[in-house]
Amino acid sequence: MATAASPDPAPGAAPAGGGLKVLFAVHDWGLGHATRDLALIRGLTGAGHRVTVLSNGRALRLLRDELGASCEFVPLRDIPKPLSRRPAWFYVKMSLAMPMVLATFARERAFTRRLQRERGFDRIVSDSRFGVCLREVPSYYVFHSLRQIIPGRPYGLEKLVECGQRRLLRRARAILVPDVEDNGGLAGDLSHHPHCDWGGRLRYLGNLASVHRRPLAQDVDCFVSISGAEPQRTLLERIVLRDVHRLPGRVVVALGRPERAGEAPRDDGRVTIHPYLDRNRQEELLNRARLVVCRSGYSTLMELAELRRPALFVPTPGQSEQEYLAEYHRSRGHVHAVEQKHLDLVADVARARGLPGLPAVPPTEVSVRRFLAVVTGGTAELAPK
Repeated sequence: MATAASPDPAPGAAPAGGGLKVLFAVHDWGLGHATRDLALIRGLTGAGHRVTVLSNGRALRLLRDELGASCEFVPLRDIPKPLSRRPAWFYVKMSLAMPMVLATFARERAFTRRLQRERGFDRIVSDSRFGVCLREVPSYYVFHSLRQIIPGRPYGLEKLVECGQRRLLRRARAILVPDVEDNGGLAGDLSHHPHCDWGGRLRYLGNLASVHRRPLAQDVDCFVSISGAEPQRTLLERIVLRDVHRLPGRVVVALGRPERAGEAPRDDGRVTIHPYLDRNRQEELLNRARLVVCRSGYSTLMELAELRRPALFVPTPGQSEQEYLAEYHRSRGHVHAVEQKHLDLVADVARARGLPGLPAVPPTEVSVRRFLAVVTGGTAELAPK
């Protein structure tokens, strides 16, 4: 597998005639893709390149709020989200939705081609939007799930799915993996030890987090961040609110309900419950927390690794990637993790204290320099067929 490309021109350097025109597409399943892409988009605009952001829903709203007038924005519907209360039904519904998923990719490709004729992009970057890619334009995918973790880990089926993904991503010059290359990184089998030959197109960027370390006192004993698609977000909220006042010390809870943004928090002097916290306040509390209770989404892992915070993981039921990541780091002694249906908040928080947290990683700015070196200083040869 290829390692991160070393810069040829200076990383992020604009061509003599001005900055590149870049189309940057962002997947809108949750906010994790949007938050990890913020650092990359800001790296591009900071280097003088002109970025058009393509996304949808909450991800697009977050990117508009964070990036403001520095970018243009184009809405485009993403693939269907077959969510369910019961994990088994998620896999059934996702399988049944595959014809719609493939049709969405075809519509994305047609839309991207029309947009390219109108605007003449010099580069295309797509975070998990499989249809936003053109062979005739230097195109790059940001993608960490090279392998899909299937319950029971059937080798043949996982290899079949991975090779199918490789085919879907075949038009790109390179696959930019937001993880370190050595020792299984943060993502383990998701982005390492592939079954298929990716043709030397993998580039490991390193960690990508939109949060920054701040010199703040760690005066919050436990910060609980509730997130995830419904109905699982509400189910976790009920468990947390039932038990949170039994936790010792100073506790802050973020319910993750943007429709209630602006509502005053409930505060009894020891436990504070916020209906919603914006990115700036989330970053502040992550820096102040001695322990974080949260989902085990990959973008959350990268934020915790950036800030070097210990955690208790409660993966979203039915999301095999989160379940795998929680178990991967629990089995290595980095964190404590527990299934949502078995969560005993007081007992599990006590077990999580004292564990070291995720392995240290180089800071995000190193990853952004690698990204700029590949995308803005990379060659424009056609992708292999």
